[in-house]
Amino acid sequence: MKEPQPINPLLKLALDLGPLVLFFYANSRPAVFAPLVEPLMPAGLAASTRAGIFVATAVFMIAILVALAISYALTRRLPVMPVVSAAIVVVFGGLTLFMQDETFIKLKPTLIYLMFAVTLVGGLVARRPLLALVFDSMFNLTPEGWRKLTVRWAMFFFALAVLNEIVWRTQSTDFWVSFKLFGFLPLTLAFAMLQYPLMQKYAAERPAQD
Repeated sequence: MKEPQPINPLLKLALDLGPLVLFFYANSRPAVFAPLVEPLMPAGLAASTRAGIFVATAVFMIAILVALAISYALTRRLPVMPVVSAAIVVVFGGLTLFMQDETFIKLKPTLIYLMFAVTLVGGLVARRPLLALVFDSMFNLTPEGWRKLTVRWAMFFFALAVLNEIVWRTQSTDFWVSFKLFGFLPLTLAFAMLQYPLMQKYAAERPAQD
């Protein structure tokens, strides 16, 4: 089997964050995107500048599928986490548009965070730190290092699920959309950077190659 083709880090960042940025922008400027996503929109909402969350949801669905297709075209592989995330976005986004109820798209992050957390915990119970499968090509840790890192990420995903529920149930839709980009993303990046000392402590030497 051929090795997966490497992808430029900046391009990967753009593919990961692009759909979220478009989701935020489309929510604040729905009139710009409404004509482009009209086939996906419920009757009477496509031309409404007040239907920001519905226009943004349609844009988000299209953008995340396009990003996934570009990623596959460049690497010839589909990582599990992005595929699962895209599937949930399409399902819950479709329900949001079909039912004309923004609750579905707001529940999407909660479901994804809980799914990741439960999956990681399940891996620990089965003595298979699944986080190692995700980051193995980037980091090389001892089994104890992977276990501790997995526990931390599982707890963090549980915390994000709770935080999402608090934000969307107590704040406006516009605030929730902004928090997805300017709240969850910085929190995740900060948490990832705080794990560097642990990864340094439990770094394992890679096998020597000829």
